[in-house]
Amino acid sequence: MTTIQLKTEIQKKLDQVDEDVLLQDILSYIEQVQHKSPSQLKRYKNFKKILEEDDKLFERLAK
Repeated sequence: MTTIQLKTEIQKKLDQVDEDVLLQDILSYIEQVQHKSPSQLKRYKNFKKILEEDDKLFERLAK
């Protein structure tokens, strides 16, 4: 997806969110991301990737 397509999809999803509290949480998250350094963002992306890849393992460990 292009940047414009991603922004359009994000806007569509935001328009569907009803609760102001949830919107505030989303805004806070975006603001937190804006203040992170490139190396912090890279670590976050890598951590997220690990969690996604090992989802089944974590599920088994939790049982």
